[in-house]
Amino acid sequence: MGHPRKALRTTTVGAVSATLIAGSALGLAPTAQAADAVRFVDIAGDGGTVLKANVVTPSGADGTRRYPLLVLPTSWGLPQVEYLAQAQKLANSGYIVVSYNVRGFWQSGGEIEVAGPPDIADASKVIDWALANTPSDARRIGMAGVSYGAGISLITAAQDKRVKAVAALSGWADLIDSIYSGRTQHVQAGAVLDGASLVTGRQSPEIRQIFDNFYASNLSKEQEMIDWGKKRSAATYVDQLNQNGAAVMMANAWGDTVFAPNQSADFYEKLTGPKRLEFRPGDHATAELTGLFGLPNDVWTDTERWFDHYLKGEDNGIDREEPVRLKSRSTGGYEGYPDWKSVGATRKKIALAGTTTIHTNVDSGADGGIVFLSSILDQIARVPPVASIPLLPRRWAAVWQSGKYATAQQVRGTAELHTTLTPTKESGTLVAYLYDVGPLGLGKLVSHAPYTFHGRTPGKPFDVDLELFSTAYDVPAGHRLALVVDTVDPLYIEHNPSGAQLTFSSPANDPSYVSIPLREQ
Repeated sequence: MGHPRKALRTTTVGAVSATLIAGSALGLAPTAQAADAVRFVDIAGDGGTVLKANVVTPSGADGTRRYPLLVLPTSWGLPQVEYLAQAQKLANSGYIVVSYNVRGFWQSGGEIEVAGPPDIADASKVIDWALANTPSDARRIGMAGVSYGAGISLITAAQDKRVKAVAALSGWADLIDSIYSGRTQHVQAGAVLDGASLVTGRQSPEIRQIFDNFYASNLSKEQEMIDWGKKRSAATYVDQLNQNGAAVMMANAWGDTVFAPNQSADFYEKLTGPKRLEFRPGDHATAELTGLFGLPNDVWTDTERWFDHYLKGEDNGIDREEPVRLKSRSTGGYEGYPDWKSVGATRKKIALAGTTTIHTNVDSGADGGIVFLSSILDQIARVPPVASIPLLPRRWAAVWQSGKYATAQQVRGTAELHTTLTPTKESGTLVAYLYDVGPLGLGKLVSHAPYTFHGRTPGKPFDVDLELFSTAYDVPAGHRLALVVDTVDPLYIEHNPSGAQLTFSSPANDPSYVSIPLREQ
């Protein structure tokens, strides 16, 4: 089911990897003038597995003083030169930086473990090696990474008390809520991970079986897959992380099609130590991408400021800023909030009145877009996926609209759908879309989310409560909001039996609605 997409993702990841290698080799990333030359080393990881690594130290480091240490595990499918430009910059400002290729990828040994126990043990072994072989300060250790490196960094900070600060960029906190939200397989996201690992790494039999069960919708293996993912999620270890007290910065993108923003926001709210949450327009790892080439980049600037304060003790003010920082998809400026719940301080409900029945198995034309491409277009050109709301076929799509808004509506946070659903079959999938609809009926996608059910009694109604993916989007005055529900989207695997129908109703004692979070005016 995912194989054509795997080929597409493989091409993309291979191109990115080649570009990073070429950029470093050709000098596209600025060469640090103050840092010593890069040393390429082998580090013995857990069980003696060889991890290919590189070390950059401040110029003149002769062992007479100790420097804060930063450990950077690589992203999924990318080579060990991934962070070279940033490592040189950080070394210039007084850090020892050790970046290593995670086991199972490129020239490192072992098999891919997907942030399993061997990966976390590897991270601690890298710290051991750095303390023994570089002038690193054991009291000032931080970890950072993009994507895979972010997830490993968070879990390591929960299990290794030596890690005092973390910057998790485009990472995950809950792996299952990322690629199996709403009990629905995010098949394009899965294909990204699968395809990249087939080309750049060595899959273990365990991960191959997980992917196969994922694609095959093997419900008999569902709980096994969930347990596997929870073991690899920082959210499982949040109490340990809080007890250790590491300062945690998280930066993600609104349109991340691999690790959706909701799970990061939920995790952030559970943290009790020093913390910071940043959201920007873009897709997976696109917000911080330019920084990997040494170009000016807000994410990496804040990352360095975070470490400067919590590892060096610099009074740079980052601890006094409002910790939740957002950039709307519609405007260029940043907004600050004291916490996540303050982001959508006001809520307005759109009533989903009446009874509507739709047929399944046909894509109505309302879609969440294409992995990477759609959110990058939104990031660069502010062009999200679109649909003509009046032309959507009502046989396959349910549509409700608000009235025209007299003033701009600043959607911030997580929209929530509540409805009553009566299926004709025991299983099914629906996808809910929130659109900004202009005067001509053209809808621009604000948010969406999938929802799958199994084991329901045909003909018996039940409640559906679904959180749409968190976002920040400004609806212009004179526009409407529309909620559209259909049953097929290329981003997801759907579970609608042939000929199934879904009926949405709004009982008088339990009205259906979509709740829209709005910025306080």
